[in-house]
Amino acid sequence: EKDDLKTQIDKLWREVNALKEMQALQTVCLRGTKAHKKCYLISEGTKHFHEANEDCIAKGGTLAIPRNSDETNTLRDYGKKSMPRVSEFWLGVNDMVNEGKFVDVNGMALQYFNWDRAQPNGGKRENCVFFSSQGKWVDEVCRTAKRYICEFLIP
Repeated sequence: EKDDLKTQIDKLWREVNALKEMQALQTVCLRGTKAHKKCYLISEGTKHFHEANEDCIAKGGTLAIPRNSDETNTLRDYGKKSMPRVSEFWLGVNDMVNEGKFVDVNGMALQYFNWDRAQPNGGKRENCVFFSSQGKWVDEVCRTAKRYICEFLIP
């Protein structure tokens, strides 16, 4: 009987935590924008790439990783609408491990790129990627402070 009760309590805790996560995600979606089974939330201030990535992870997401032109356009429009005077936002894309081999922040290979003309051009110096107000990708020194957009997957 005691074990039964403990099992039920454990189950209730898991349900409560799942509800808390869903509520947090809804709050993010309300404050940001929602599209393509993702929510995006723009940063309050600027951070270096690594700090921006850690901030997104702490919030339960990652730096935004556009997987196609629709997502690129959504990010571009959201950036313009939310911060009309900001023209550069970090993306969750880098080539820190293998020079010239750009991957997402989880280390997964990308199937989609949207490089600006003559990009990437930074060689070993520029290993992190931002997108411009046109939605084009540019490689940049990771220690540059920029605004950023976090991405959250909607279950």
